[in-house]
Amino acid sequence: MTILVLIEGEAGTVKQPSRSALAAAARLGGNVHGLVVGSRADAEAAARLPGLSEVLHAELAHILAEPVADLIVGLAGDYSHVLAAATASGKNILPRAAALLDVQPISDVTEVMDEETFVRPIYAGNALARVRSADAKKLLTIRAASFDPVPATGGAAPIRAVPIAESAGSAFVSAEIAHSERPELTAARIIVSGGRGMANAENFHLLDKLADKLGAAVGASRAAVDAGYAPNDFQVGQTGKIVAPELYIAIGISGAIQHLAGMKDSKVIVAINKDPDAPIFQVADYGLVADLFTAVPALDEALANAP
Repeated sequence: MTILVLIEGEAGTVKQPSRSALAAAARLGGNVHGLVVGSRADAEAAARLPGLSEVLHAELAHILAEPVADLIVGLAGDYSHVLAAATASGKNILPRAAALLDVQPISDVTEVMDEETFVRPIYAGNALARVRSADAKKLLTIRAASFDPVPATGGAAPIRAVPIAESAGSAFVSAEIAHSERPELTAARIIVSGGRGMANAENFHLLDKLADKLGAAVGASRAAVDAGYAPNDFQVGQTGKIVAPELYIAIGISGAIQHLAGMKDSKVIVAINKDPDAPIFQVADYGLVADLFTAVPALDEALANAP
């Protein structure tokens, strides 16, 4: 049994969700190959990941879903399983490849039972389904928060170039990439999130000082994003990013089921809300019933004075 893992790289590094997908692949057993579409530096970074016996590298200036899906279909004959992290890119590419191969993709896998059986959440994370696939080839997207990522170094896999054709159906136009000194949401150890209780976009910036002191990423509920308090890439939840940091601080977030689905696997959850009946307190390890406009400055001051 040989497994192919789509590995996402950036600036000569491998993104954390792809390292989690590799950890999921290791639970299947067998040989594991990595597929990197992008620069040679990204492929070299993938080759250093432990657990890979080979890295396939396709040079492509701008990654588009169509040519990558076509490439996976062309390579699929050699593999029993194809995995990708359940990122925006992985969830764009894998279903396309599955449709071309006429197999059923299995999304958001949180546990690998055996080579045919997998666990995935349903009903906004309120239930878990155990799924057994009879397809000859299994295409899976892996929920990164459910698997500890493999180390970034420790391997020395050979790199083999594979050809990739430009897509006739789409073309790269432009990209606007947000740059931040804070950690990326899905890889952050600590996340400070704000919700509708922040009241407006100006107040939302109260979280910046707190996040900077903690070395945390800043997240937001869908309500805060829809109200324009925070950008879309801050959204945590069923329709945003799925996270499981060591510490998740929810400020002014009531705890709608869609938000809880995206963060309830966090190791420690702290909630600050003035409503004692807010659903967020049902999943919180520590809860503070208080006005956030009093509590957040007090917390910020306490951190500033901490030894």
